[in-house]
Amino acid sequence: MPIRSTLPLKRSIGQFHKLCRITAQSQSRYDKKANGQAPSTTLHLEVDGQSFSKDAITNIPTPILSAIQGRRRLHLEPSHPICLTRQLIESRFPPPTYHHYQDLPPIVTVAQNFDSLGFPPDHPGRSRTDTYYVNKDTVLRTHTSAHQVDTFRRNASEGYTISADVYRRDAIDRSHYPIFHQMEGARMWDRRKYAEGDVARAIWADVERIPRINLKVEDPNPTIHPQRNPLQASHHSADEVEAIAAHLKRSLEGVVIDIFSKAREAVVAAGGDKSAETEEPLRVRWIEAYFPFTSPSWELEVFWQGDWLELLGCGVVKQQLCVNAGVPDQIGWAFGVGLERVAMLLFSIPDIRLFWSQNPRFLSQFTTLDTVKRFVPFSKYPECYKDVAFWLRSSSSSAGGGLKSNAQDFHENDFMEVVRDVAGDLVEDVKLLDEFSHPQTGRKSLCYRINYRSLERTLTNEEVNGLHDSLSEGLVGKLGVELR
Repeated sequence: MPIRSTLPLKRSIGQFHKLCRITAQSQSRYDKKANGQAPSTTLHLEVDGQSFSKDAITNIPTPILSAIQGRRRLHLEPSHPICLTRQLIESRFPPPTYHHYQDLPPIVTVAQNFDSLGFPPDHPGRSRTDTYYVNKDTVLRTHTSAHQVDTFRRNASEGYTISADVYRRDAIDRSHYPIFHQMEGARMWDRRKYAEGDVARAIWADVERIPRINLKVEDPNPTIHPQRNPLQASHHSADEVEAIAAHLKRSLEGVVIDIFSKAREAVVAAGGDKSAETEEPLRVRWIEAYFPFTSPSWELEVFWQGDWLELLGCGVVKQQLCVNAGVPDQIGWAFGVGLERVAMLLFSIPDIRLFWSQNPRFLSQFTTLDTVKRFVPFSKYPECYKDVAFWLRSSSSSAGGGLKSNAQDFHENDFMEVVRDVAGDLVEDVKLLDEFSHPQTGRKSLCYRINYRSLERTLTNEEVNGLHDSLSEGLVGKLGVELR
């Protein structure tokens, strides 16, 4: 959770089409270094209508800035599959118990995104190789949980959901994109509202109000385990956590039923095997997990089309978050889910880039939740593979890009950002083919295969060759590698 090329860009999908508004002094220090110029010491940029000072930590490339300036907010576009997925999940958490936040700003402080949630200082998520930094104090949110403590502090309802676009530096393939959408939810109870603080009894009463469903559930582990899934003993009783966990799990199992019942209907409508996809009860399993801001914690997996799929993460809210928010008497649960992951399952969408398409042949296939249909591919344009091999600088490490952001480090996400800068959505995936260390010098060489394929048209050989030449120049200029 990048670095900007000065070379011309070609974009096949409209997400990155706007020019970002950058002041005359805001050319990237990386670009100036590549051009042999001294980096400017007075750098500023505008993001989402706000002006920020850049510093040595800033790593947001122009394509991401452009996307923010013209934010589409897919989760709010009527009939878009991301919006339909959001609506389906929200329907399980109705008002007035739950308030739905859908348009919170994407720029947050490091304190909001990491510190308030208990991320340790050396957590890899804080690295510039994972996160887009506006400057050392400000980031593009990497998860909707960046708003969690502020929402607890607002205390406008007993529960809430937040849906939003989030930003991370990541791999390039058909299931990863630097901008995606998350939804998180929480349900809290205030001990002060119950006689003698017996909140566990109240929570169990709420559990009984949640309808039981036809679902095969595998949950072999105890709710609390002293090493693997510990109780917050100084804040919660075991009875309270058992009640919270029961409410959490039954609530989210209901979400699974809603999602995969629709997915099964779509399979049958498309001529799938009715007996295999619709007759047997759905199977889910609860897996012990770790998250910095919940304990105990779990992941929920669903058995779908012959495989176990991870769907979401959740747990009992760390009480320190409530203390930090000024609501120390509240206890409860929280969950988070990726909307693209669910939408790809629900609508059988094979490539995450499609969500950003404005092609009517894509968008017209989705209307309402009443008639969920599997996506029907409207074209399959040919791929074009190109390899690029290079030596790393002698002081580099393929596992570099550490928290201190040493300019000599190499991290694969840095490589991916150069690819995105040059080719944007014209690249379907990037894979590491080979690693080699010279036996005498110890220098390390990497070879990557780039799959150029547009979702909109056939790419010409001349166009791909031009993109690949620009990529090679960008790798030399920005990462300091030596081409082989």
